[in-house]
Amino acid sequence: KSSGKKIVLPESFDERVIEAAKKASLLDICKVILLGDEVMLESKFTKSELKNIEIINPLTDGKKREMYANSYYELRKNKGMTEEKALEDMKDYMKFACMMLYSDDADGIVAGAVYHSADVMRPALQIIKSRPGISKVSSSFIMEMPNGSGLGENGFMVFSDCAVVIDPTDEELSDIAICAADLAKNICGMKPRVALLSYSSKGAEDNPDETIQKVKRAYKLIRRKDSSLIVDGELQADAAIVPSVAEAKAKGSSVEGKANVLVFPNINAGNIGYKLVQRIAGVKAVGPILQGLKKPVNDLSRGTNADEIVLNMAITVLQAKNIVKGE
Repeated sequence: KSSGKKIVLPESFDERVIEAAKKASLLDICKVILLGDEVMLESKFTKSELKNIEIINPLTDGKKREMYANSYYELRKNKGMTEEKALEDMKDYMKFACMMLYSDDADGIVAGAVYHSADVMRPALQIIKSRPGISKVSSSFIMEMPNGSGLGENGFMVFSDCAVVIDPTDEELSDIAICAADLAKNICGMKPRVALLSYSSKGAEDNPDETIQKVKRAYKLIRRKDSSLIVDGELQADAAIVPSVAEAKAKGSSVEGKANVLVFPNINAGNIGYKLVQRIAGVKAVGPILQGLKKPVNDLSRGTNADEIVLNMAITVLQAKNIVKGE
């Protein structure tokens, strides 16, 4: 609350987004920037609701559109962008929002209630791009565990990557783990304990299965990149989260069967895993939360509701604060 961060909602033509803007404004979570027609949008809000809301129309604000188009052209001219095409592209609300973020006129973007994930991700990757040292943008889900489960920390676990990177290389897997650990620390207040999951626990070094060798290599890369991080792998899921099983299957593991960040070897395992846990165990899944971008952009499910949009806005605010602090 009272962060002062500016979060752009490009999909103001959707009533769920309007409702989320009202709630976020009244809760004072952030300054809300809505893209769309001023007259139409202002009619949907009371004076008190508009206190923390700014409305910008990319189609009529020629000064901003021209300024962003010039920057966009310089950014993309080596990819064949022309000045005319850049000006036309700034009529696209998602691209306009990304240029606002790129130009430091906003601190984060939440979209995807209407746009397909590809239409959210593509301009974010083209304009905002990944953080230095991060090979690929990925995602995490924050899993809110049932009371009394004894799993995770502060009632939460982080699952990654379940939505973006289909079959990560060992380098990408190491970056996914590091980004997921950052999210666990900065958003959930955890001390990250990261498990690189596999179908085996500490299998033979000469096992020819490439999926196991990839996890082993990723573990070694993580240790080189961040020697302070508590991480182990490869581990089966039960050895990662049950101390007695860890003692039997992975004796001496630094995670000790108390992992709060689970990193899956590929998107098949991750997506299947989080959905099974969500549906069978009654766990609330928040995400996917994009990680590894220079500035935060988050993609909503098209089945989202206003409260979920507000929650994503709050998470985006925290991500923006941590980027500013260099964490």
